[in-house]
Amino acid sequence: MNRMFLVIGSSGYVGSAFRRYLGTNNLPHTCLSLKNPSRPHREVLTEALKNCRPDFVISAAGYVGTPNVDATETHKLECLDANISIPVLIADVCREHGVPFGHVSTGCVYSGSKPGGAGFNEDDPPNFDFRHNNSGFYSGCKALAEEMLAEYPAVYIWRLRYPYSAFNHPKNYLSKLLRYSTLVEARNSISEIEEFAAACVQCHLKKIPFGKYNITNPGSVTTREVVALLQKYNMAPGKEFRFFADEAEFLRTAAKVPRANCVLDSSRITGRGIHLTEVHEAIESCLKNWRA
Repeated sequence: MNRMFLVIGSSGYVGSAFRRYLGTNNLPHTCLSLKNPSRPHREVLTEALKNCRPDFVISAAGYVGTPNVDATETHKLECLDANISIPVLIADVCREHGVPFGHVSTGCVYSGSKPGGAGFNEDDPPNFDFRHNNSGFYSGCKALAEEMLAEYPAVYIWRLRYPYSAFNHPKNYLSKLLRYSTLVEARNSISEIEEFAAACVQCHLKKIPFGKYNITNPGSVTTREVVALLQKYNMAPGKEFRFFADEAEFLRTAAKVPRANCVLDSSRITGRGIHLTEVHEAIESCLKNWRA
């Protein structure tokens, strides 16, 4: 049975996790970049589908800003193109060729949690987006892309939150906490990136229903809880972890746009038989196996 995967955006932090998982599990795959192509995106993608004949397309492409999401406020055209135009184009071309498509989205379309601290599920409408006029440009674009992709019949929308792993990397949430001089205390759901990639691929292999899935480690964690684990494993000898007095101070002194700190409910994906490790356990596992 053909199991060819086409991975778009494979050179990034998220895309490389897909590459590792597919390679480790001997799943045939080929990679495609739509960054600065010499020909129109539609032409490049159509040619790739005809040449490698994948039975599933994964897109981990997108623009999150460098060094952080604040950059999307000054690079709005790039953000709009990478996070809305290209995903919708991919979905459109995949539909034309009868190929199912998986899109890496984000949980950053929510803020906070539901009453009582419960996480937002996939049926809850975003509350941190253009419609509510309270988000940054990045979250607004991602929410709008989800809305548009939901119109396509054979698409997975996979929500990622603060990716991390045992590999030290500038995009790794744990690495960021070790690097930043001052932190914001907040409660969040987060995603171990190797498990995230595995769960996404399993959506196709297990043929679970198309739609939106929150793919975060079950539970939630505060910044101070993560810091306590970093200290437990002596990840930053001599480092004094400082915190902003509150989010208002953070926004006033260190950021351009509010951050989407939120809790997500991942029971839909785990209920489909796809395993995700409890968040505190997953963080400890990464720290025990940390690699620079």
